[in-house]
Amino acid sequence: MGNRLPLHILSAATVLLFAATACTRDDLGGGTLPEGKYPLVIRATGLQAVATPASTRATVDGDWQGVQTVALSVGGTVKEYDVTASDADGYKTAILSSDTDPFWWTSREDITVSAWWPYGTTMPDVVVKEDQSTKEGFEGSDFISAEAQAVQFDHPMLEFSHRTARITVLLKPGDGIPSVTGANVSVTGLGTDNGNPATIRTYAAGSDTYEALTAPQTVKVNTPFIQVDLGGGAYYFRPQNDVVLEAGCRYTYTVSVTAKGLELAGCTIGGWTDGGSESGNATDLGDGYTVSEDGNTYTVYTDDGLMAWAEAAQGNPSLNCTLTHDIDLSGTEWEPVGDRNNVYTGTFDGNGHTISNLTITKENLSFGDDCGMFGRVGTNATIKDLTLESVRLNVGADGIPIGALAGSNQGTISNCKVSGNIFVTNNRAGYVGGIVGCMHSGVIQYCHSSASIQGGNSDYVGGVLGGEYATATVIKGCSFSGSITSDNAVGGIAGHCLYFNYMTGCYSVGKLSNLSTTAYRTGGVVGFLQWGSEATACYWDGFDGEGVGYCNSGEGTGAYQIDGTTHTWQTATEAMNTALGADSEYIWETTDADTPPTLVKNR
Repeated sequence: MGNRLPLHILSAATVLLFAATACTRDDLGGGTLPEGKYPLVIRATGLQAVATPASTRATVDGDWQGVQTVALSVGGTVKEYDVTASDADGYKTAILSSDTDPFWWTSREDITVSAWWPYGTTMPDVVVKEDQSTKEGFEGSDFISAEAQAVQFDHPMLEFSHRTARITVLLKPGDGIPSVTGANVSVTGLGTDNGNPATIRTYAAGSDTYEALTAPQTVKVNTPFIQVDLGGGAYYFRPQNDVVLEAGCRYTYTVSVTAKGLELAGCTIGGWTDGGSESGNATDLGDGYTVSEDGNTYTVYTDDGLMAWAEAAQGNPSLNCTLTHDIDLSGTEWEPVGDRNNVYTGTFDGNGHTISNLTITKENLSFGDDCGMFGRVGTNATIKDLTLESVRLNVGADGIPIGALAGSNQGTISNCKVSGNIFVTNNRAGYVGGIVGCMHSGVIQYCHSSASIQGGNSDYVGGVLGGEYATATVIKGCSFSGSITSDNAVGGIAGHCLYFNYMTGCYSVGKLSNLSTTAYRTGGVVGFLQWGSEATACYWDGFDGEGVGYCNSGEGTGAYQIDGTTHTWQTATEAMNTALGADSEYIWETTDADTPPTLVKNR
């Protein structure tokens, strides 16, 4: 059969020329031709003349490679034709012929011919290979055909076209990613009709260039489409519009991998047939996380990535986490990270982002089941720059600490915000807080809660902290603007304090309600102060009562009500900032005497 070379990757329209080599046709008369004298022989050429556009070439490299036989169908009869590659007249050509059972010209009338590759007695379905990472796998996934075309005796020609769509990914390093060397690229999110793969491993066709052939189909908007595995993380591009993968079209995506994921630098379709285009940015990042080389830090982009970190942190509570996008946990039940046997000791950096709809639904929790986004936070841990929005905690408990951000804390919680609902039942001898349930040392600073808290019969409930016990804690620059309903000690900032002297520059405008005979233990700043220490520049408004609900050892001072005369929000802001100090990371800022302040960076 001669030199047989793989074809597989063809241009958009491959031209095959039929030639009757047994005679000079101009010498033939009309009418019937003697059968057996004029076999149908096919000459296929790549048309590689310099002035010829690349899109008319027979194949990408001008060779018919890998096509050993093709199927020809005339009048419903299918025959197998051999392929022989050769060079002629400066063109790379292929001769298609059959020595054993050819078709014959019987007249000069046009005939209708269909042809296809790979060979089969019927035209096969397009079913590409799942693993196209090798050249053989890639080229072996192409399907070509010329369907029901009229062929003239004097000018026989068939125009072949691809039955597959071709995807080319040009991968580039972006911000925060020095190199994409060693990346694995897949095309995913594909339909599985006729047994096609949902994911295809691409062929590394050149330096940071990856290719795959797919069956024609539509990839829906926001479906994970191009997956890049690099540096222990998985990145996805999700198209901003439906991607219609048409037969014979080539889709080229230039994709930059950045520390924030995949950025689509450009999308053009050409080389085969122009099937349209799309441009935009890759904003969703698939598995949603990468892991640092030392394995200690997760960089998280999506809800799946956050859940992956949380699962890993259950086994290794020292794992750090940094968010790069807002995350919505709707429809997901959260399991607190860290408990009394494995306290969380890492750094969780919200990086200014928001986690919304974090939900915990628990019944009959008991000692050790500290409950919140974090169960128990250890002395070396840091949680910072995070907003929890629309938190939903519905907890039945017996004597445990409960807080939206942390059940208990001995580390540092800084610049965090909480909104949502906390509903607790059956928690006698328990602590409930809008930010933290209970503290045994540690720091809460520059935090705000607007949560609605129903503490049930919990002993101590506070807008920021349920209570602190045994050792001194630090609460500074915090505020509360939500509501609390409970049966025992209720405080705008803290439900219970042993050591009050480390509460500095805080305020509450929350709605406070104590439903029991212990209503005297409700305070605008602290519900129950066990020792008569002094707060520093703490204020409250919106509660018609004392700043400290009850103190069993003298009167606690340093808590003041905004009365519009002696103390306004303007004078309170000045006093709180003085107490926080000139080197405070954040300070309070207000626009007028009647408006509570907000935290801003200390400039």
